[in-house]
Amino acid sequence: MAIRDEFGLTLSGATEAGFTPYSQAVRELQCFIGDPVASVDRAIAEDPGFVMAHVFKGYLFGLATEREATAVAKACHEAALPLAATTREQAHVTALGHLANGRWHHAGGILTDIGIDFPLDAVALQTGHQIDFFTGNARMLRDRIAGALPSWQSGMPGYHAILGMQAFGLEEMGDYARAEKLGRAAVDLEPRDGWAQHAVAHVMEMQSRQSDGIAWMRANPEAWTKESFLKVHNWWHLALFHYDLGEADEVLSLYDGPIYGERSALALNMVDASAILWRLYLGGADASDRWAALAANWAPKAGAGNYAFNDAHAMMAFVGAGLDAPAQILLEAQREAMRGSDDNAVFTRDVGHPLTLAIKAFGAGNYAETVRLIRPIRAIAHRFGGSHAQRDVIDLTLIEAALRAGDGGLARALAAERSMARPDSPLSALLSRRAADLSEN
Repeated sequence: MAIRDEFGLTLSGATEAGFTPYSQAVRELQCFIGDPVASVDRAIAEDPGFVMAHVFKGYLFGLATEREATAVAKACHEAALPLAATTREQAHVTALGHLANGRWHHAGGILTDIGIDFPLDAVALQTGHQIDFFTGNARMLRDRIAGALPSWQSGMPGYHAILGMQAFGLEEMGDYARAEKLGRAAVDLEPRDGWAQHAVAHVMEMQSRQSDGIAWMRANPEAWTKESFLKVHNWWHLALFHYDLGEADEVLSLYDGPIYGERSALALNMVDASAILWRLYLGGADASDRWAALAANWAPKAGAGNYAFNDAHAMMAFVGAGLDAPAQILLEAQREAMRGSDDNAVFTRDVGHPLTLAIKAFGAGNYAETVRLIRPIRAIAHRFGGSHAQRDVIDLTLIEAALRAGDGGLARALAAERSMARPDSPLSALLSRRAADLSEN
Protein backbone atom coordinates (compact mmCIF):
# COMPACT_ATOMS: atom_id res chain seq x y z
CA MET A 1 0.00 0.00 0.00
CA ALA A 2 1.11 3.56 -0.69
CA ILE A 3 2.29 5.60 2.26
CA ARG A 4 0.13 8.58 3.15
CA ASP A 5 1.20 11.41 5.42
CA GLU A 6 -0.74 12.89 8.34
CA PHE A 7 -2.84 14.90 5.89
CA GLY A 8 -3.76 12.01 3.63
CA LEU A 9 -1.33 13.00 0.87
CA THR A 10 0.13 10.06 -1.04
CA LEU A 11 3.92 9.71 -1.01
CA SER A 12 4.87 7.50 -3.94
CA GLY A 13 7.86 5.24 -3.51
CA ALA A 14 8.02 5.72 0.24
CA THR A 15 8.14 3.15 3.00
CA GLU A 16 7.81 3.81 6.71
CA ALA A 17 11.60 3.67 6.92
CA GLY A 18 11.96 6.51 4.43
CA PHE A 19 8.91 8.44 5.53
CA THR A 20 10.24 8.97 9.06
CA PRO A 21 13.39 10.94 8.09
CA TYR A 22 11.45 12.75 5.35
CA SER A 23 8.93 13.95 7.92
CA GLN A 24 11.82 15.06 10.09
CA ALA A 25 13.27 17.05 7.18
CA VAL A 26 9.93 18.80 6.64
CA ARG A 27 9.65 19.68 10.33
CA GLU A 28 13.23 20.97 10.37
CA LEU A 29 12.57 23.27 7.43
CA GLN A 30 9.37 24.53 9.03
CA CYS A 31 11.42 25.72 12.01
CA PHE A 32 14.64 26.44 10.06
CA ILE A 33 16.55 24.17 12.41
CA GLY A 34 18.73 21.08 12.23
CA ASP A 35 19.94 19.62 8.94
CA PRO A 36 17.02 18.92 6.60
CA VAL A 37 19.44 17.94 3.82
CA ALA A 38 20.92 15.16 5.95
CA SER A 39 17.44 14.05 6.98
CA VAL A 40 16.10 13.87 3.44
CA ASP A 41 19.29 12.12 2.31
CA ARG A 42 18.47 9.39 4.82
CA ALA A 43 15.01 9.13 3.32
CA ILE A 44 16.46 8.76 -0.18
CA ALA A 45 18.94 6.15 1.04
CA GLU A 46 16.06 4.13 2.48
CA ASP A 47 13.76 4.66 -0.51
CA PRO A 48 15.54 5.61 -3.75
CA GLY A 49 12.18 5.71 -5.52
CA PHE A 50 10.65 8.19 -3.04
CA VAL A 51 9.84 10.96 -5.50
CA MET A 52 8.96 13.69 -2.99
CA ALA A 53 12.21 13.10 -1.12
CA HIS A 54 14.16 13.94 -4.29
CA VAL A 55 11.89 16.93 -4.92
CA PHE A 56 12.23 18.21 -1.36
CA LYS A 57 16.02 18.00 -1.52
CA GLY A 58 15.92 19.83 -4.85
CA TYR A 59 13.83 22.59 -3.33
CA LEU A 60 16.33 23.03 -0.49
CA PHE A 61 19.18 23.54 -2.94
CA GLY A 62 17.14 25.49 -5.48
CA LEU A 63 16.27 28.07 -2.83
CA ALA A 64 19.87 28.49 -1.68
CA THR A 65 20.65 31.18 -4.33
CA GLU A 66 24.09 29.61 -4.81
CA ARG A 67 25.29 28.64 -8.28
CA GLU A 68 26.79 25.38 -7.01
CA ALA A 69 23.56 24.50 -5.23
CA THR A 70 21.62 24.94 -8.46
CA ALA A 71 23.53 22.02 -9.96
CA VAL A 72 22.34 19.81 -7.10
CA ALA A 73 18.75 20.98 -7.62
CA LYS A 74 19.00 20.01 -11.29
CA ALA A 75 20.36 16.58 -10.36
CA CYS A 76 17.45 16.07 -7.95
CA HIS A 77 15.02 16.99 -10.73
CA GLU A 78 16.64 14.48 -13.07
CA ALA A 79 16.42 11.79 -10.38
CA ALA A 80 12.74 12.53 -9.78
CA LEU A 81 11.62 12.66 -13.42
CA PRO A 82 11.38 8.89 -14.14
CA LEU A 83 9.89 7.91 -10.78
CA ALA A 84 6.31 6.85 -10.25
CA ALA A 85 4.28 9.81 -9.02
CA THR A 86 0.74 11.04 -8.48
CA THR A 87 -0.59 14.03 -10.38
CA ARG A 88 0.23 16.24 -7.38
CA GLU A 89 3.76 14.89 -7.17
CA GLN A 90 4.26 15.28 -10.92
CA ALA A 91 3.35 18.94 -10.52
CA HIS A 92 6.01 19.22 -7.80
CA VAL A 93 8.58 17.67 -10.14
CA THR A 94 7.67 20.21 -12.82
CA ALA A 95 7.92 23.07 -10.32
CA LEU A 96 11.36 21.88 -9.25
CA GLY A 97 12.48 21.77 -12.87
CA HIS A 98 11.49 25.40 -13.33
CA LEU A 99 13.16 26.47 -10.09
CA ALA A 100 16.37 24.61 -10.90
CA ASN A 101 16.52 26.39 -14.26
CA GLY A 102 15.95 29.84 -12.82
CA ARG A 103 12.29 30.16 -13.73
CA TRP A 104 11.18 31.32 -10.30
CA HIS A 105 7.83 32.71 -11.39
CA HIS A 106 6.83 29.56 -13.26
CA ALA A 107 7.73 27.43 -10.26
CA GLY A 108 5.76 29.69 -7.94
CA GLY A 109 2.72 29.53 -10.21
CA ILE A 110 2.65 25.75 -10.23
CA LEU A 111 3.03 25.65 -6.47
CA THR A 112 0.11 28.07 -6.19
CA ASP A 113 -2.08 25.60 -8.08
CA ILE A 114 -0.90 22.70 -5.91
CA GLY A 115 -1.81 24.73 -2.83
CA ILE A 116 -5.28 25.41 -4.22
CA ASP A 117 -5.96 21.74 -4.93
CA PHE A 118 -4.14 20.44 -1.86
CA PRO A 119 -4.20 23.19 0.79
CA LEU A 120 -2.64 20.84 3.36
CA ASP A 121 0.46 20.29 1.21
CA ALA A 122 2.86 22.04 3.59
CA VAL A 123 5.85 21.57 1.29
CA ALA A 124 4.07 23.31 -1.59
CA LEU A 125 3.04 26.18 0.68
CA GLN A 126 6.46 26.71 2.24
CA THR A 127 8.42 26.37 -0.99
CA GLY A 128 6.02 28.74 -2.73
CA HIS A 129 6.29 31.19 0.17
CA GLN A 130 10.06 31.21 -0.12
CA ILE A 131 9.83 31.79 -3.87
CA ASP A 132 7.50 34.71 -3.19
CA PHE A 133 10.16 36.11 -0.84
CA PHE A 134 13.02 35.67 -3.31
CA THR A 135 10.96 37.35 -6.05
CA GLY A 136 9.73 40.16 -3.77
CA ASN A 137 6.07 39.28 -4.29
CA ALA A 138 4.44 40.73 -1.18
CA ARG A 139 0.90 40.08 -2.40
CA MET A 140 1.54 36.36 -2.82
CA LEU A 141 3.48 36.15 0.45
CA ARG A 142 0.14 36.96 2.04
CA ASP A 143 -2.36 35.39 -0.32
CA ARG A 144 -0.70 32.04 -0.99
CA ILE A 145 -1.06 31.15 2.69
CA ALA A 146 -4.40 32.91 3.14
CA GLY A 147 -5.98 30.68 0.50
CA ALA A 148 -4.95 27.54 2.37
CA LEU A 149 -5.36 28.73 5.96
CA PRO A 150 -9.08 27.80 6.34
CA SER A 151 -8.13 24.15 5.80
CA TRP A 152 -5.69 24.19 8.72
CA GLN A 153 -6.58 23.72 12.36
CA SER A 154 -4.72 24.12 15.61
CA GLY A 155 -3.12 20.84 16.57
CA MET A 156 -2.20 19.86 13.03
CA PRO A 157 1.52 19.13 12.55
CA GLY A 158 3.26 22.27 11.29
CA TYR A 159 0.33 24.60 12.02
CA HIS A 160 2.77 27.04 13.64
CA ALA A 161 4.64 27.35 10.33
CA ILE A 162 1.46 28.22 8.46
CA LEU A 163 0.70 30.95 11.00
CA GLY A 164 4.28 32.21 10.83
CA MET A 165 4.22 32.44 7.04
CA GLN A 166 0.85 34.16 7.11
CA ALA A 167 2.27 36.63 9.64
CA PHE A 168 5.17 37.52 7.37
CA GLY A 169 2.88 37.95 4.38
CA LEU A 170 0.60 40.25 6.34
CA GLU A 171 3.60 42.27 7.50
CA GLU A 172 4.93 42.73 3.97
CA MET A 173 1.48 44.01 2.97
CA GLY A 174 1.45 46.50 5.86
CA ASP A 175 -1.14 44.71 8.00
CA TYR A 176 1.00 45.01 11.08
CA ALA A 177 -1.51 44.35 13.87
CA ARG A 178 -2.70 41.04 12.46
CA ALA A 179 0.84 40.09 11.46
CA GLU A 180 2.10 40.52 15.01
CA LYS A 181 -0.85 38.63 16.47
CA LEU A 182 -0.34 35.60 14.22
CA GLY A 183 3.44 35.70 14.55
CA ARG A 184 3.25 35.69 18.33
CA ALA A 185 0.70 32.85 18.21
CA ALA A 186 3.05 30.82 16.03
CA VAL A 187 5.97 31.33 18.42
CA ASP A 188 3.75 30.40 21.36
CA LEU A 189 2.95 27.13 19.59
CA GLU A 190 6.56 26.46 18.57
CA PRO A 191 9.21 28.69 20.16
CA ARG A 192 11.86 27.33 17.78
CA ASP A 193 10.04 28.61 14.68
CA GLY A 194 12.67 31.08 13.43
CA TRP A 195 10.50 32.33 10.56
CA ALA A 196 7.64 33.31 12.88
CA GLN A 197 10.15 34.95 15.23
CA HIS A 198 11.46 36.96 12.32
CA ALA A 199 7.96 37.92 11.14
CA VAL A 200 7.29 39.70 14.44
CA ALA A 201 10.71 41.37 14.27
CA HIS A 202 9.77 42.68 10.82
CA VAL A 203 6.61 44.25 12.23
CA MET A 204 8.58 46.06 14.91
CA GLU A 205 11.23 47.16 12.39
CA MET A 206 8.64 48.66 10.08
CA GLN A 207 6.90 50.41 12.98
CA SER A 208 10.22 51.72 14.40
CA ARG A 209 9.52 50.01 17.72
CA GLN A 210 13.18 49.62 18.58
CA SER A 211 12.80 48.91 22.29
CA ASP A 212 10.02 46.40 21.67
CA GLY A 213 12.11 44.75 18.99
CA ILE A 214 15.17 44.42 21.19
CA ALA A 215 13.03 42.99 23.99
CA TRP A 216 11.37 40.54 21.58
CA MET A 217 14.68 39.25 20.24
CA ARG A 218 16.39 39.17 23.64
CA ALA A 219 13.55 37.41 25.48
CA ASN A 220 14.42 33.85 24.44
CA PRO A 221 17.33 33.77 21.99
CA GLU A 222 18.10 30.16 22.83
CA ALA A 223 14.82 29.15 21.16
CA TRP A 224 15.53 30.81 17.81
CA THR A 225 19.30 30.25 17.70
CA LYS A 226 19.72 26.61 18.75
CA GLU A 227 20.67 24.58 15.65
CA SER A 228 19.01 27.27 13.53
CA PHE A 229 20.15 28.07 10.02
CA LEU A 230 18.09 31.29 10.16
CA LYS A 231 19.85 32.56 13.28
CA VAL A 232 22.24 34.91 11.45
CA HIS A 233 19.32 36.65 9.80
CA ASN A 234 17.51 36.97 13.11
CA TRP A 235 20.61 38.39 14.80
CA TRP A 236 20.71 40.83 11.88
CA HIS A 237 17.20 41.94 12.80
CA LEU A 238 18.34 42.66 16.35
CA ALA A 239 21.24 44.68 14.93
CA LEU A 240 18.80 46.77 12.88
CA PHE A 241 17.05 47.95 16.02
CA HIS A 242 20.34 49.06 17.54
CA TYR A 243 21.35 50.67 14.24
CA ASP A 244 18.20 52.79 14.15
CA LEU A 245 19.00 53.95 17.68
CA GLY A 246 22.47 55.03 16.56
CA GLU A 247 24.18 52.39 18.69
CA ALA A 248 27.01 51.57 16.28
CA ASP A 249 29.17 49.89 18.93
CA GLU A 250 26.39 47.42 19.73
CA VAL A 251 25.87 46.75 16.03
CA LEU A 252 29.57 46.00 15.56
CA SER A 253 29.53 43.76 18.62
CA LEU A 254 26.70 41.73 17.10
CA TYR A 255 28.53 41.67 13.77
CA ASP A 256 31.74 40.39 15.34
CA GLY A 257 29.78 37.82 17.32
CA PRO A 258 26.70 35.98 16.06
CA ILE A 259 26.28 37.70 12.69
CA TYR A 260 29.71 37.16 11.15
CA GLY A 261 32.06 35.96 13.85
CA GLU A 262 32.21 32.58 12.13
CA ARG A 263 32.80 34.22 8.72
CA SER A 264 30.29 32.10 6.83
CA ALA A 265 30.78 31.66 3.10
CA LEU A 266 27.05 31.09 2.47
CA ALA A 267 25.50 33.85 0.38
CA LEU A 268 22.40 34.08 2.58
CA ASN A 269 24.58 34.86 5.61
CA MET A 270 26.97 37.13 3.73
CA VAL A 271 24.02 39.20 2.49
CA ASP A 272 23.18 40.03 6.10
CA ALA A 273 26.81 40.79 6.89
CA SER A 274 27.14 43.15 3.92
CA ALA A 275 23.81 44.80 4.62
CA ILE A 276 24.63 45.77 8.19
CA LEU A 277 28.20 46.89 7.44
CA TRP A 278 26.97 49.00 4.52
CA ARG A 279 24.48 50.78 6.75
CA LEU A 280 27.34 51.64 9.09
CA TYR A 281 29.46 52.67 6.10
CA LEU A 282 26.76 55.12 5.01
CA GLY A 283 26.92 56.72 8.42
CA GLY A 284 30.69 57.03 8.30
CA ALA A 285 31.42 54.37 10.92
CA ASP A 286 34.80 52.65 10.76
CA ALA A 287 34.30 48.96 9.96
CA SER A 288 38.05 48.44 10.06
CA ASP A 289 39.27 45.20 8.49
CA ARG A 290 35.83 43.58 8.62
CA TRP A 291 35.22 44.49 4.99
CA ALA A 292 38.38 42.70 3.84
CA ALA A 293 37.39 39.41 5.49
CA LEU A 294 33.86 39.59 4.12
CA ALA A 295 34.98 40.56 0.62
CA ALA A 296 37.40 37.62 0.56
CA ASN A 297 34.46 35.26 0.98
CA TRP A 298 32.37 37.08 -1.61
CA ALA A 299 35.19 37.11 -4.19
CA PRO A 300 34.79 33.46 -5.37
CA LYS A 301 31.12 34.22 -6.06
CA ALA A 302 31.76 37.44 -7.99
CA GLY A 303 31.32 35.74 -11.34
CA ALA A 304 28.23 33.72 -10.40
CA GLY A 305 25.67 36.11 -11.85
CA ASN A 306 22.79 33.90 -10.76
CA TYR A 307 20.87 36.10 -8.31
CA ALA A 308 20.93 39.89 -8.57
CA PHE A 309 20.07 40.48 -4.91
CA ASN A 310 23.29 38.71 -3.92
CA ASP A 311 25.28 40.71 -6.48
CA ALA A 312 24.34 44.03 -4.92
CA HIS A 313 25.45 42.87 -1.48
CA ALA A 314 28.68 41.45 -2.84
CA MET A 315 29.42 44.84 -4.40
CA MET A 316 28.94 46.48 -1.00
CA ALA A 317 31.74 44.30 0.35
CA PHE A 318 34.04 44.97 -2.61
CA VAL A 319 33.50 48.72 -2.26
CA GLY A 320 34.00 48.59 1.49
CA ALA A 321 37.24 46.65 1.06
CA GLY A 322 38.43 48.83 -1.83
CA LEU A 323 38.67 45.89 -4.25
CA ASP A 324 38.17 46.77 -7.90
CA ALA A 325 39.05 43.46 -9.60
CA PRO A 326 36.20 41.36 -8.16
CA ALA A 327 33.87 44.33 -8.64
CA GLN A 328 34.64 44.31 -12.37
CA ILE A 329 34.18 40.53 -12.54
CA LEU A 330 30.79 40.94 -10.89
CA LEU A 331 29.67 43.65 -13.31
CA GLU A 332 30.71 41.53 -16.30
CA ALA A 333 28.82 38.55 -14.85
CA GLN A 334 25.75 40.76 -14.58
CA ARG A 335 26.09 41.87 -18.17
CA GLU A 336 26.23 38.22 -19.18
CA ALA A 337 23.26 37.38 -16.94
CA MET A 338 21.14 40.05 -18.61
CA ARG A 339 21.58 38.21 -21.90
CA GLY A 340 19.97 35.10 -20.42
CA SER A 341 16.38 33.90 -20.60
CA ASP A 342 15.79 33.08 -16.94
CA ASP A 343 14.09 35.30 -14.37
CA ASN A 344 17.40 36.55 -13.01
CA ALA A 345 18.01 38.25 -16.35
CA VAL A 346 15.01 40.44 -15.53
CA PHE A 347 15.95 40.83 -11.85
CA THR A 348 19.38 42.03 -12.96
CA ARG A 349 18.28 44.29 -15.79
CA ASP A 350 15.45 46.00 -13.93
CA VAL A 351 17.06 46.49 -10.53
CA GLY A 352 20.23 44.55 -9.79
CA HIS A 353 22.61 46.03 -12.36
CA PRO A 354 21.74 49.71 -11.88
CA LEU A 355 21.81 49.26 -8.10
CA THR A 356 25.18 47.50 -8.20
CA LEU A 357 26.58 50.29 -10.38
CA ALA A 358 25.14 52.82 -7.93
CA ILE A 359 26.86 51.17 -4.98
CA LYS A 360 30.15 51.22 -6.86
CA ALA A 361 29.63 54.87 -7.76
CA PHE A 362 28.96 55.72 -4.12
CA GLY A 363 32.21 54.09 -3.10
CA ALA A 364 34.04 56.17 -5.72
CA GLY A 365 32.52 59.35 -4.29
CA ASN A 366 30.37 59.90 -7.37
CA TYR A 367 27.25 60.71 -5.40
CA ALA A 368 25.35 62.42 -8.21
CA GLU A 369 25.74 59.26 -10.30
CA THR A 370 24.48 57.17 -7.39
CA VAL A 371 21.38 59.35 -7.23
CA ARG A 372 20.86 59.13 -10.98
CA LEU A 373 21.01 55.34 -10.94
CA ILE A 374 18.86 54.67 -7.89
CA ARG A 375 15.99 57.10 -8.37
CA PRO A 376 14.39 55.23 -11.31
CA ILE A 377 14.50 51.86 -9.58
CA ARG A 378 13.17 52.74 -6.13
CA ALA A 379 9.54 52.00 -6.98
CA ILE A 380 10.34 48.67 -8.65
CA ALA A 381 13.08 47.45 -6.33
CA HIS A 382 10.86 44.62 -5.05
CA ARG A 383 11.32 42.92 -8.41
CA PHE A 384 14.75 41.60 -7.43
CA GLY A 385 13.60 40.08 -4.16
CA GLY A 386 13.99 40.57 -0.44
CA SER A 387 11.79 42.22 2.14
CA HIS A 388 10.90 45.84 2.84
CA ALA A 389 13.43 45.82 5.68
CA GLN A 390 16.19 44.51 3.44
CA ARG A 391 15.44 46.88 0.56
CA ASP A 392 15.45 49.85 2.94
CA VAL A 393 19.19 49.98 2.34
CA ILE A 394 18.46 51.24 -1.18
CA ASP A 395 16.63 54.30 0.14
CA LEU A 396 19.28 54.87 2.79
CA THR A 397 21.97 54.84 0.12
CA LEU A 398 19.99 57.27 -2.01
CA ILE A 399 19.41 59.69 0.87
CA GLU A 400 23.06 59.64 1.89
CA ALA A 401 24.14 60.17 -1.72
CA ALA A 402 21.80 63.15 -2.07
CA LEU A 403 23.17 64.64 1.15
CA ARG A 404 26.77 64.17 0.05
CA ALA A 405 26.02 65.51 -3.44
CA GLY A 406 24.76 68.70 -1.83
CA ASP A 407 21.28 68.32 -3.33
CA GLY A 408 19.36 69.92 -0.48
CA GLY A 409 15.96 69.84 -2.13
CA LEU A 410 16.11 66.15 -2.97
CA ALA A 411 17.62 65.22 0.38
CA ARG A 412 14.88 67.11 2.21
CA ALA A 413 12.14 65.43 0.16
CA LEU A 414 13.62 61.96 0.63
CA ALA A 415 14.07 62.46 4.36
CA ALA A 416 10.47 63.66 4.61
CA GLU A 417 9.31 60.53 2.79
CA ARG A 418 11.16 58.36 5.25
CA SER A 419 9.83 60.29 8.23
CA MET A 420 6.30 59.75 6.97
CA ALA A 421 6.87 56.00 6.62
CA ARG A 422 8.87 55.67 9.86
CA PRO A 423 7.89 58.64 12.03
CA ASP A 424 9.31 57.16 15.24
CA SER A 425 12.70 56.32 13.79
CA PRO A 426 15.65 58.19 15.33
CA LEU A 427 17.48 57.63 12.06
CA SER A 428 14.65 59.33 10.14
CA ALA A 429 14.93 62.31 12.48
CA LEU A 430 18.70 62.47 12.03
CA LEU A 431 18.44 62.41 8.24
CA SER A 432 15.78 65.13 8.32
CA ARG A 433 18.02 67.35 10.46
CA ARG A 434 20.95 66.83 8.12
CA ALA A 435 18.80 67.63 5.09
CA ALA A 436 17.48 70.77 6.78
CA ASP A 437 20.98 71.90 7.69
CA LEU A 438 22.10 71.35 4.10
CA SER A 439 19.22 73.41 2.73
CA GLU A 440 20.04 76.29 5.08
CA ASN A 441 23.72 76.42 4.11
